[in-house]
Amino acid sequence: MFRALFRLVLALVILVAAAAFFLGYWISDDSVETPLSATPAPTVNTEKARQTGAAIGEKVATGAAEAEQVLSEAALTAKIKSKMALDDQVKALSIDVDTRGTAVTLSGTVHSEAERVKAVQLARETAGVTAVNDRLVIK
Repeated sequence: MFRALFRLVLALVILVAAAAFFLGYWISDDSVETPLSATPAPTVNTEKARQTGAAIGEKVATGAAEAEQVLSEAALTAKIKSKMALDDQVKALSIDVDTRGTAVTLSGTVHSEAERVKAVQLARETAGVTAVNDRLVIK
């Protein structure tokens, strides 16, 4: 689901960037209409077009990277919360999972040391997680 959402966001970003580029190129020609015999042949400023295209390309790449990061973090959070919800020892609703990159922070309350250990273990065993910060409090 996250891959499909990411692909949709990426496709929309590219489509909007291409449309903005062509619209800007089309609008930037501010010449007043005069008879063809009175106007010189139009020239295209290729350097300006290249610079504009490069700037738009950079913005699209940055936006795509940010979207990918957000989706990746959301996917890790969802995997961990799903594991906790399926485990009988862990009360998933009382545990918050915060993901920054590949590091995960668990916070909230648990009812026992065994529940805390199991929650941390589930997070550590999740593919893609490199660090788990345990801020769980035992009631």
